[in-house]
Amino acid sequence: MAALASREGDWSTAPVSPVVGEERLRAEFYLLLAHLLARPPSAELLAHLASLDGDASPLGTALGGLAQAARATTPEAVSTEFDVLFIGLGEGELLPYGSHYLSGFLHDKPLALLRGDLARLEVASAENNPEPEDHVAALCEVMAGLIVGAFGGGPGLDEQRAMFSAHLGSWMQHFFADLETARSADFYKRVGALGRVFIAIEAEAFTLA
Repeated sequence: MAALASREGDWSTAPVSPVVGEERLRAEFYLLLAHLLARPPSAELLAHLASLDGDASPLGTALGGLAQAARATTPEAVSTEFDVLFIGLGEGELLPYGSHYLSGFLHDKPLALLRGDLARLEVASAENNPEPEDHVAALCEVMAGLIVGAFGGGPGLDEQRAMFSAHLGSWMQHFFADLETARSADFYKRVGALGRVFIAIEAEAFTLA
């Protein structure tokens, strides 16, 4: 996605600490959400989603619903839906920014605090990315990078917990719930359901860890 870059460049192409099992799946879920919320999915991504199977767990049920939605739509329909939801004529139906949810204003104090934490990690927006760092897709990408140890050192649970608690956990479930019930959402209702369930699981895990 290349929305964020470390001082060495795009972190997603850099060598990172290997992660396997549950940690790899966590990173992949965050990256999937980042891709779906940064731009409309390509035909290839929709085909991949359509091939997935869910299971009886809450997360598996949400993933199965997303797969079903991917089989029932087209790239053109999802692109139009994305534009209405997140771009619109001046403003989309939803504002996917932490500052909006935390303070009611864009580019507010929550964004400044986030930028401070990202500067400490030596992570900044890529030059071609016009969105502020508190965009939901950028924050999902940050979490994926922390899980795989892309920002220096190995994967650190304490750093992940601090980032999640300060910049994701307090608002992202509300955003995904809004997306799940948005008037203009069809395919993205399923994205909202998947994100809501996944972030709830992450919140509980960080509380218990």
